[in-house]
Amino acid sequence: MISFLGLGRMGAPMARRLVTAGYAVKTWNRTPRAVEGAAPAASPAEAVTGADLVVTMLSDPATVRRVLADAAPGLRPGTVVVEMSTIGPEAVAWLRDLLPTGAGLVDAPVLGSVGPAGDGTLTVLAGGLPEDLARCRKVLEVFGRVLEVGGPGAGAAMKLAVMGALVPAQVLLAETVAYARATGVDTATLLDVLGGTPLGPLVERVRPAVESGPYETRYALGLAAKDVGLAAHGTQTLAAAAGTRLAGAVAAGLGGADLTAIFAHVAAAGPTGADRPERVGQGVPEGRTGVERLNPATVPATNGFYSHATRAAGLLFVSGQVALDEEGKVVGEGDMTRQSEYVMDLLSRVLADQGCTFDDVTHIRSHVTDMSLLGEYGAVRKRFITGEPPASTTVEVSALFRPGLLIEVEVIAALPSGR
Repeated sequence: MISFLGLGRMGAPMARRLVTAGYAVKTWNRTPRAVEGAAPAASPAEAVTGADLVVTMLSDPATVRRVLADAAPGLRPGTVVVEMSTIGPEAVAWLRDLLPTGAGLVDAPVLGSVGPAGDGTLTVLAGGLPEDLARCRKVLEVFGRVLEVGGPGAGAAMKLAVMGALVPAQVLLAETVAYARATGVDTATLLDVLGGTPLGPLVERVRPAVESGPYETRYALGLAAKDVGLAAHGTQTLAAAAGTRLAGAVAAGLGGADLTAIFAHVAAAGPTGADRPERVGQGVPEGRTGVERLNPATVPATNGFYSHATRAAGLLFVSGQVALDEEGKVVGEGDMTRQSEYVMDLLSRVLADQGCTFDDVTHIRSHVTDMSLLGEYGAVRKRFITGEPPASTTVEVSALFRPGLLIEVEVIAALPSGR
């Protein structure tokens, strides 16, 4: 039996391919979603119980860690976990510690979008021990062409290396088209000229979006921003600049749009303002030094009156997080457990953006509207903070800034050396 965790734009068609190939499949998704022919599970632990193979296709490192931590009680020795999200080699390394002794781990992110996920033409970049790769290769071939690229973490590293080139190339084209329009160069002719250069295949892929507007979402702009952020490296100055452009687009509300929406955004944003070259996802006001403002693309944008976090003197200060979704609606109204899960997940994403985990948290401050619900929050918090707990303050407040909110949590963390 195969367990499939994560039924988003990519996960759902991939799970369907496994069912069509004749495999018994059990699925789980945070928001219940059915895949015909697959058995749904109410929790990650239930989904993986009895599974020979567990596939994860989730949004980011923090989510993968949370879901696999929740799944761990159901995992058995001998199970192979195939991590197919884009999370990077460092995240793959600490996933190893979540798995029981005797369980295998393969990192196998994919190249391709929703269409290839549905018709089985993805490119799978697989890394892992030879014995683990051998056990899952036949299943991976259901999704497309499998390239075994090395040992544990090699698939995750290869994916980031590729995205560190492909995503900035598309942002570069968006800036080139914006320049052409600003200087009176005919866009169609420009695309024809570029089509005859080594950039030709990418130009032809994005031409319809340039001429008619962005595609239906196949590769979300917010995920592209996350991928470039994960790929950040001292040598990748172009990728860092592309990440800044993408972060500006996410802040403008385009995180859920297709990556090709960057063409219209760059044309409207111009060369200055929020998109000037700075560190990905953050800005430092002119005339100030030492304090950096952070607004990761992996969490819903702020209302503009605050930043999600700041960093200074080796510390990360994360603003109070609440259970509001991308549209500003309360998540889990009246449900302390659901709101606590959402808030802790947001905190983990902001921490992960700076290379941190809850192990790096030095102080956590919680505001709750009803102390009688503290036990529900505490149970959730223990799932996220599994080691020795940090310093902590919890206070009861009469109300939070939005009716229906039950909890707000902020943290301070020590930044890892070199960040």
